[in-house]
Amino acid sequence: MKLFGAHTARVNNLVRAFGVMMVSCLWLVQAAQANDFKINEIIVDGNRRIETATIRSYTEIETPAVLTTGAVNDAVQRVRASNLFESVSAEVQGNRLKVTVVEFPTVNEVVFEGNDRLGSKQLSALVRSQSRRVYSVSQVRDDANAIAEAYANQGRISASVEPRIIRRSDNRVDVVFEIVEGGVVEIERLSFVGNRKFSDRRLRRVLNTKQAGLLRAFIQRDTYIEDRVEFDKQVLTDFYKSRGHIDFQVQSVTSELSKTRDSFFITFRVQEGQQFSFGKITTTSSLEDVDAANFEKAIKVEQGDIYSPTLVESTIARMERRALELGLDFVRVEPRVTRNNESLALDIDFILSRGPRVFVERIDIAGNTTTLDRVIRRQFKIVEGDALNPREIRASAERIRALGFFARSNVTAQEGSAPNQRIIKVEVTEKPTGSLKFGANYNSANGVGLVASFREANFLGRGQATSFGVNTTSSTRNFNFGFKEPSLYNRDLSLSFGLDYQGTSKNNARYNTGSVGFDAALGFPVSESGFLTPKFFYETEKLTDVTTSSAVITGEASEGDRKTFGLGYSYSFDNRRTGLNPKAGMFLRLSQDFGLAGDARFVRTNVKLGGETYVRNEDFKVTATLEGGALNYASGSSSRVTDRFFLGSGLFRGFAPGGLGPREVDSSNSINDALGGEYYAVARFETQFPIGLPEEYGIEFGAFLDAGSVWGLNSAHVGSGTGQAPANTIFHDDFTLRAVAGVSIFWNTPIGPLRFNFTDAVKTAEHDVEQNFDLTVSTSF
Repeated sequence: MKLFGAHTARVNNLVRAFGVMMVSCLWLVQAAQANDFKINEIIVDGNRRIETATIRSYTEIETPAVLTTGAVNDAVQRVRASNLFESVSAEVQGNRLKVTVVEFPTVNEVVFEGNDRLGSKQLSALVRSQSRRVYSVSQVRDDANAIAEAYANQGRISASVEPRIIRRSDNRVDVVFEIVEGGVVEIERLSFVGNRKFSDRRLRRVLNTKQAGLLRAFIQRDTYIEDRVEFDKQVLTDFYKSRGHIDFQVQSVTSELSKTRDSFFITFRVQEGQQFSFGKITTTSSLEDVDAANFEKAIKVEQGDIYSPTLVESTIARMERRALELGLDFVRVEPRVTRNNESLALDIDFILSRGPRVFVERIDIAGNTTTLDRVIRRQFKIVEGDALNPREIRASAERIRALGFFARSNVTAQEGSAPNQRIIKVEVTEKPTGSLKFGANYNSANGVGLVASFREANFLGRGQATSFGVNTTSSTRNFNFGFKEPSLYNRDLSLSFGLDYQGTSKNNARYNTGSVGFDAALGFPVSESGFLTPKFFYETEKLTDVTTSSAVITGEASEGDRKTFGLGYSYSFDNRRTGLNPKAGMFLRLSQDFGLAGDARFVRTNVKLGGETYVRNEDFKVTATLEGGALNYASGSSSRVTDRFFLGSGLFRGFAPGGLGPREVDSSNSINDALGGEYYAVARFETQFPIGLPEEYGIEFGAFLDAGSVWGLNSAHVGSGTGQAPANTIFHDDFTLRAVAGVSIFWNTPIGPLRFNFTDAVKTAEHDVEQNFDLTVSTSF
């Protein structure tokens, strides 16, 4: 009976609990029905600038409607999400929903306080909060972060920016950015761990980041900027891999803040790996109609050369161009690399295969507010309808970046209207391309000079370059103007013309000179590193105010002005940046001018051949240069002192201007005048190297040896007993070898690069004028 009674009690409890639950559910349903609102109208209160209809659209409620409390709350949140209001609330008034808003105030003024290193104009360009615009809390926060980042880019990572709001009448506010600039956090030391092939000094030269040194007040690259360090990691990787260290890795970069919190110690931990060279280089074709032998001439690298990914890429590009020359479309070249760890060589097999048949549908360009589309489009070697070549797209992107017109550029290939179509999309951000410079220079030959120049690299957005320059010293004057169209008729053909005036006033001589020259030239590439430029030129020159008793110079001045028309050309070759060896290269400059009409007939030839390389793990730079020139006049014409060659310190160190070469000497009449020569030849050998001073000081040493001569004199006023010239003595009309040895100090300073040359003449000739010290400096500001 007790068990039965307990069971009955439990059943009764369950029944009572079920009853309570049912009553609760019924109450909830009734409560929910009681919170439903029938809304026939939405009214808005508090808005002054923003239309009522706009606010109603933000609620996303269409009347009439039946709303729950949750639906009303959702509508309020949607209005708040517009970021136009400081506060939003809603209440139901009968059949109406009243939405009350408080609009954000209008910005009355944006003020910067505490800024010294960055001016208010610079900061105004960084912030987006501006007067007469709606105040936004999130925007002001972003502006404060942008200002702090600008200071961080100057190395002031401790700078703080606190925005403050001052309420004004008529719902206006002043936005005040209170700035504490803090001090510059410099890079006290840049060091490397794990480098054995290259010294710390050599690797520091690669990096964009620099150590702080004596000139830390002027040099800006010694400040710590995180993005620059990330860039340096990639630069360091490219440096090693281009020299065969294919396994190179930057394992880590540690930035340790000093105890005084005013400097960083940055350490690059690297793993160099072994240096690899090219092994066997072969070409294989998987296509029946393609003979691999036709592509072997495009391979310039040889077995034993230091391996470089850049050389592999350039070889592939040449082979693909070869395929186009043979009329073969969609030929793809893929390198198959076989690693040989024993011989430290990489065998490369260039495999020719058929790539996917994908075409360029169109090229879209965006963001170029100034630069014309055609300037960007001509950087592509392909047009709409051509076969898509990803490597050519990458090369085009590099050419666009190399223009220097854009702060940012991005080239991507996107899906087109069909599976075999691609749209090439180019997005760029313009940047200023003009520059106005004022500066000064000094050298011991001409003294102090002033320099002013203007250059616009993208004139009217057409990609054309214009320049104007003035360079004067106490005894020299130079004015020049130039214009260049780099792509005439959208072809790989440049058109340029220039106007130049040069004048001297007793510049290391006892006479004045003046010359005006005009030339117009067409230029075009003739090889991967060669460029040919034919030209037309006009020259006029005069010799005045002669105060010397030199019979030659006096007689030449009596001829008056000379005017000459002619044709010429110049050829240049330079593979120091694009050659097979990243540590060496050569250059050649050859030019000839043919005076065909006017007061003189002549052929003027100049040639310069040189090469440079790095030795001792690239710590020593060695340069050798051979340079020469010749003036050949037709019968009936002769050279003048304004035409002939004078070897200044830039060509032959150790001698004063006009200090060697043909001279007219008469001691009884105090005549010792340099006449210049119609031929010259100079060989210069130089090495530049560090001497153990901290790299951040920018001081290096050099040693050099110059040897050569200037000779030859074919003037109508040279002679004795002819009635045209007295019997003065002409010295060194024939080749007389001179040689000079010396040392140099190179110093990169904030006011410009300085070079100190200390020389000692090894071999001289009678009446030569030596110059044992020479200093040059130039700067722009």
